[in-house]
Amino acid sequence: MERLQPKVYVKNELGRALLGEFVGTMILLLIGTSVVAQHELPRVRINEQIGVNIGFGLAIAFGVAVSAKLSGGHINPAVSLMFLSLPEPSLEPPSPSSSTTTPSTTLTVETTRWSAPTRRPKFSPRTRPPHLGTINGLTDQIIATAVFCFLIAHFTDERRTSYPNWVRPLLIGLSFVAIGTAFSFNCGYPCNPARDFGPRLFTLLAGYGGETFTYRGWWWVPIVGPFIGALIGAWLYQFTIGFHTSIEVLTKYAIVEGPKKSEHIKEEGEQLVQS
Repeated sequence: MERLQPKVYVKNELGRALLGEFVGTMILLLIGTSVVAQHELPRVRINEQIGVNIGFGLAIAFGVAVSAKLSGGHINPAVSLMFLSLPEPSLEPPSPSSSTTTPSTTLTVETTRWSAPTRRPKFSPRTRPPHLGTINGLTDQIIATAVFCFLIAHFTDERRTSYPNWVRPLLIGLSFVAIGTAFSFNCGYPCNPARDFGPRLFTLLAGYGGETFTYRGWWWVPIVGPFIGALIGAWLYQFTIGFHTSIEVLTKYAIVEGPKKSEHIKEEGEQLVQS
C-alpha cells in the first residue's frame, strides 16, 4: 500500500478537491435516486418497511460494537475479505472468527422461530423475485455491497479520518439503513454472505425442502455478489479518497477542537506523508 500510494496520489490540490466532490456527489445521487426508485417502481411501497431498514441498521451497529474488542466487529465475511485485501495497519485487522457467522445466523434464526408465535409460518424458497434475472440480481448485490464497504473503509481508516471509536459502529449501522432504503426491492439487500446462507441452511435443516438451494439457481447470488462488491468498494475508496489524503487535507479540512486537537491531527498527517 505504501509503495502504491505515491504512484496514484494526485498532487494538485484542486484535482484532489474535484475528485472528492465527484465521489461524494456520486454517493449522494446513487443512494438518493435509488431510494426514489424504491418508492416509485414497486406496486407495494417498499419504503413503508422503513422499520425493517432502521432495525437492521441498529442490529449491525450493536453487533459491531459488542464484538469489536474481540474480533474487530466484522460480523460479515465480505467485510473480512475487504480488510484482508487491504493489508494496511490503519485498518482493522482481518479476523478468522468470521467463519462463525454462518453457524451464528443459523442458530439465531432457530431462536427467532421459537420466540415467534407457535404456528409454523408459511415459507417460500422463491426468494428471487419474478422480475429479476440472475445477472441483474448479482449486479444489485455487487453495487449495494460496494457502496456499503466503501463507507466502512472510510469510517475505519484511522490514518486518514478522526472518528471516535465509539461512533464508528453507529456510522456503519446508519450507512446500512441507507443501503436498505436504496437497494431492498430486488434482493432484500443481504450484502452479507452469512446473513443469507445461514437462514437458508436453517430452512433446509428445519424441513422446508431442498428447493431453498435449487430454485432457479439463485442461492449463490447473495453469497458471491457481496464478496465481489466488498473488494470493489474497498479499493474504490483507496483509489478515489484514501490515497489522495495528504497532510494538507488532514489539517485544512479537519474540525479543530483546540490546539491539542490540531497538533494531534498535524502529527498524524506528518506520519502519513513519511510513510
